[in-house]
Amino acid sequence: MPKITQLSQLDLNQTYSYADYLTWQFDEAVELIRGKIMLMSPAPNVNHQRISMKFSYSLFKFFKDKECQVFAAPFDVRLYNRKQSVLANQDIYTVVQPDLCVICDPGKLDSRGCNGAPDWVIEILSKGNSKREMDVKYALYAESGVTEYWLVYPYEQAIYQFVLDDNNVYQLNKMYANNGIAVAHLFPDLVIDLSEIFESLDDE
Repeated sequence: MPKITQLSQLDLNQTYSYADYLTWQFDEAVELIRGKIMLMSPAPNVNHQRISMKFSYSLFKFFKDKECQVFAAPFDVRLYNRKQSVLANQDIYTVVQPDLCVICDPGKLDSRGCNGAPDWVIEILSKGNSKREMDVKYALYAESGVTEYWLVYPYEQAIYQFVLDDNNVYQLNKMYANNGIAVAHLFPDLVIDLSEIFESLDDE
């Protein structure tokens, strides 16, 4: 098999597995969605990075010395239907990089990232990737069993909090605005002041 060092060597219409993904050695950042290559947006803008860092600080501080662990992108998360047991690399067809995720089962962690659904995922939207997060990843996270899913809208300074119900369907649990207090459904002791999260954002 030839070494893949450039994205142009791949057929974007072909179906690839995580085993294939591990052999790629090009610079472009990609995710694998049901076997199809999806290019990630260009490097996140300043507002995205500011919000990500503030969330990271709050979450790392809260989970310090707890079993649950926080990870920020770039960090590979392998997803598959929650009804399936742990799969081999060649049987996994979805690899995503959430902006932030919380994983409480240490058995899902290995040297390459997370094998299975995180408990909580936070995606910070940009103008270039909102459709993917709203449509494609929304369905993937529900199917794989991500219990809590936050969509963060920097421009509106708002958060949509979704929680998986007993039928594995996301329900909009709460909406939070820029100067409110957000509370994690899974971790009710974790209280986040959104005025701090959204402060000092640039107008774009």
